[in-house]
Amino acid sequence: MLGLYPEIEPYDHGMLPVGDGNVIYWEECGNPAGKPVVFLHGGPGSGASTRHRRLFDPERYRIVLFDQRGCGRSTPHCSTPEADLTVNTTWHLVADMERLREDRAIETWQLFGGSWGSVLALTYAEAYPHRVSELVLRGVATLRVKELQWLFGGGAACLFPEAWSRFLAPVPYARRGENLIEVYHELLHHPDPELHRPAAVAWSRWEGETVKFTPQDEVVAAFTEPEFALAIARIENHYFRHGGWLADDQLIREAGKLTGVPCVLVQGRYDAVTPATTAWELAQVLPGAELKMIGDAGHAFDEPGTLHELISATDRFAAS
Repeated sequence: MLGLYPEIEPYDHGMLPVGDGNVIYWEECGNPAGKPVVFLHGGPGSGASTRHRRLFDPERYRIVLFDQRGCGRSTPHCSTPEADLTVNTTWHLVADMERLREDRAIETWQLFGGSWGSVLALTYAEAYPHRVSELVLRGVATLRVKELQWLFGGGAACLFPEAWSRFLAPVPYARRGENLIEVYHELLHHPDPELHRPAAVAWSRWEGETVKFTPQDEVVAAFTEPEFALAIARIENHYFRHGGWLADDQLIREAGKLTGVPCVLVQGRYDAVTPATTAWELAQVLPGAELKMIGDAGHAFDEPGTLHELISATDRFAAS
């Protein structure tokens, strides 16, 4: 089984103003003369981590990572009152990627994205197919209504009833039959921290408890750190209640734009966050896509079978 490459430090990093008062953190690792790849983190709102640098051979890749608007080391952070979510949308992030590509003088780059990162990768690639050398996608999502209803409408609750009860805890009993994404929007933006902070932790904990094939305490602890939870909950809720500003089947319907772009889809069969049906359906219409269905994996990128296929893909594409 292939695993993560050794720990590595950036050889360059900075803060890039992208407009609307937002400044995004970026870094580059590996080989400055190597094949460019950009890592697109999940959430939206989680931020890139040091472990994400290790998905690529540092001798052969020029590895670009950045924290999307409102999270990680980018400013303003969405846990703060000054963060304006009206200028934080999928299309703002696509424009930020183009600005970053131009700033770093990159002609084309490989897109590597998981979960929300797969949505952003597909959206960018369909807008700028001539800028994409390959796609490596994991935990595939397209933000269709049925995908969001699975996670926040009771589907995944059938697998994780204990975790679902904790997700429902901040919601008034009389409102639990409503659209929970909308109810949570009210809770997360309530001015009283005694209301919005527990709601944020409950929202983020739900993801932390469902992300692994076998739930892990340290993952749940990371997702329930208050500042992280508030940022990811507000950003995710904002994106999900707007369907990512995408037509319901847009990313699948427009997949033909990616003809000629090599693509590997790595999907855990027992992924409770982004169910395998989306990866399967996308593979049927995405020209030349290779679907790697991992029989003993959930949603996380670092589960052994998933990680093996991700590293296999990046190793193979490094030579192309």
